[in-house]
Amino acid sequence: QVQLVESGGGLVQPGGSLRLSCAVSGFTSGWYAIGWFRQAPGKEREGIACIATTRGATYYADSVKDRFTIGRDDAKKTAYLQLDSIQPDDTALYYCVTDCIPTTSGIKADYGSWGRGTQVTVSS
Repeated sequence: QVQLVESGGGLVQPGGSLRLSCAVSGFTSGWYAIGWFRQAPGKEREGIACIATTRGATYYADSVKDRFTIGRDDAKKTAYLQLDSIQPDDTALYYCVTDCIPTTSGIKADYGSWGRGTQVTVSS
């Protein structure tokens, strides 16, 4: 079965940067789209970034656009999320998933496998 392991989270100051990684294993064929989601205590899970298989098209939620960058390494089956200009509201548990679909109501993931997440905590 497909498994994902996130890493790279930690404590960071406002304005700082982090690079999150998502190692994917267990694919039977091809490369899946990868989405990044996050959830803060008391809030709904939010889809923040998506990278598709077709030409590597990327999509971002308004809350992170121009600050976060999603990418992938097809050969290594690894995806990443670069977080720049981090803000206090970015504090959350960040997940990757082998599915993502941009919709009029935000990025969603109806299928695919999830990792356990990596914690990002923003504090001065």
